[in-house]
Amino acid sequence: MWFIRDGCGIACAVVTWMLVFYADFVVLLVMLVPSRDYVYSVINGTLFNTLAFLALASHFRAMLTDPGAVPKGNATKEFIESLQLKPGQVVYKCPKCCSIKPDRAHHCSVCKRCIRKMDHHCPWVNNCVGENNQKYFVLFTMYIALISLHALIMVGFHFLYCFEEDWTKCSSFSPPTTVILLILLCFEALLFLIFTSVMFGTQVHSICTDETGIERLKNQKPTWEKISGWEGMKVAFGGAFSLGWFNPFSNLDCESSAPAEAVETAPASEILTQEEIEQFLSRDVAIQMLHE
Repeated sequence: MWFIRDGCGIACAVVTWMLVFYADFVVLLVMLVPSRDYVYSVINGTLFNTLAFLALASHFRAMLTDPGAVPKGNATKEFIESLQLKPGQVVYKCPKCCSIKPDRAHHCSVCKRCIRKMDHHCPWVNNCVGENNQKYFVLFTMYIALISLHALIMVGFHFLYCFEEDWTKCSSFSPPTTVILLILLCFEALLFLIFTSVMFGTQVHSICTDETGIERLKNQKPTWEKISGWEGMKVAFGGAFSLGWFNPFSNLDCESSAPAEAVETAPASEILTQEEIEQFLSRDVAIQMLHE
C-alpha cells in the first residue's frame, strides 16, 4: 500500500477529516435534528452526508494511491543497455533516487521519489498529485466545495429561522453555543469553499491544457504531444464520460502508460558509476544528471 510517512502531511490529513466530521456534527445536531420540517431534514441530511462520504472517500483514494512513482534504482548499466537507445538519444538520471526519469517526471523531496506528471505535493492529502491519482484529487476538491456551499446555505436558512422563532426552540443547544457553532461552521465552509474551488479550477485547467503546475511555473516548453480539452479529461478520468467519473471507487482503466524504461523492474546490479557513464557517452548515449 502506498503511504507517505510525513508528519506534517499526516497531521493535515487528520485535520481534514476532523473538519468534515465537525461540519457533519453541526449540520445534523444543531440544524437538522431540531428542525420541525421532517422532509427538509431528511433531504438535506441525506444529501450532505452523501457528499461528505464521497469527499472523504476521494481523499482516502488520493492519499493511498501511488501517484505514478518511478521505480528506485533502475539506473543500472544492464537496464540502460536493455533500452536499446539510439545514438544521440538522451535519458535522464535522478541522482536523488537513482532512477531513469521518464519525460515529464519530477522528483518530490517529501515522497523521495520521482513522480510521473507531478503537479504538486499536497499536504492535505499527504501525497503528490500525479498521473495516477489526479482524478481522486479533483473529486476531493469538488466534493469539499459542494458540501461547503451546502453548509453555508443551510446556515443562512437556520439563522433566518432562529430570528423568526424562539432561539431556545431552534436548536438542542443553548443560544450562545448555537451561535458559536454556526459561526465557526460558516467560517470553515467559506474558507474551504474558496480554497477548494480555486484548486478544482486549477486542476481542471491543467488537465484541459495538458500542463502540470510544475511545468507551468517553470514555463517549460512542451516536448510531448499534448492531449488537450475533452480528450485530456477522458485520459485523466479513465475513459468516456460516465457516472464513473464521479465515483472515487472506480479505477482508471485508461491510464496513460509511462515509457517502458520507467516502469520495468530494474535488474539487480550496481548503479552506474561516473566511469560507466562516460563509456556510454562515448557510444553517443547521453545520460544527464539532473539536480532539481
